[in-house]
Amino acid sequence: MTFSQVRVGIGRWWSPVVRDGLGIGVATGTYGLSFGALSAAAGLSVAQTGALSLLMFTGASQFAFVGVLAAGGGPIAAVATATLLGSRNGLYGLQLSRTLGLRGWRRRLGAHLVIDESAAMAVRQADPDTARTAFWVTGLAVLVCWNTATLLGAVAARSLTDPAAFGLDVVGPAAFLALLVPRLRAQGQPRAWAAALLAGATALVATPFVPAGVPVLLAAVPAVALALAPSRPPRAGGSEVTVAGVAGAQVDGADVAGVDVAGAGVVRSECGR
Repeated sequence: MTFSQVRVGIGRWWSPVVRDGLGIGVATGTYGLSFGALSAAAGLSVAQTGALSLLMFTGASQFAFVGVLAAGGGPIAAVATATLLGSRNGLYGLQLSRTLGLRGWRRRLGAHLVIDESAAMAVRQADPDTARTAFWVTGLAVLVCWNTATLLGAVAARSLTDPAAFGLDVVGPAAFLALLVPRLRAQGQPRAWAAALLAGATALVATPFVPAGVPVLLAAVPAVALALAPSRPPRAGGSEVTVAGVAGAQVDGADVAGVDVAGAGVVRSECGR
């Protein structure tokens, strides 16, 4: 095998989609440091934090889960909130099932890797082979980087006498804002802003009267109602925005073309996932 043949082989393996997928894995994985610290501050052990991150493996749901527990909410409210946020991954799976064509144990592994980042990278590819490469590289990169960073963050936070003294108790809300604001800015639609404002107002009003974790569930009611409400017909001469375009542009609050993610990263990027 000549040097030129080796160089061509490496060039094919080290393709732009592989570089992007690995880059997304590293960028998204850094959020794991925040989650590990927040989980430790909420009272979970390092082993519990690692198991939660490995088995649940969807950033936004993980942040919501430990956030509810940290606020004094019960396990039912925490699970319900995490499930609500993670339900979007099922929709991603429906869209990716034909492209991936997985069977047996590969189907189970692939289902675990269906997150904002891997879905966003896969659906924006022009051909199925590249889409499959993008899915597996991104999903595995995020899996490794996210879980490694989670353990590092948990160990570092557990070594502190009082994590809240360093502001780690506000990591969760700050992460949610980091996911929300770019999404609203990118879509720029009145309905998206209305849903965010109504959901925030609902949670704020309900907080003094209901157990911790319940305001998050109540906040979903106006958001879902606005999502199901019929849209106004587009104005003459107006531009058409497709769902695929929106999904490709924003994932969990992160710009797919910029990092991308994500953020479906929210995919941030989000976090989340």
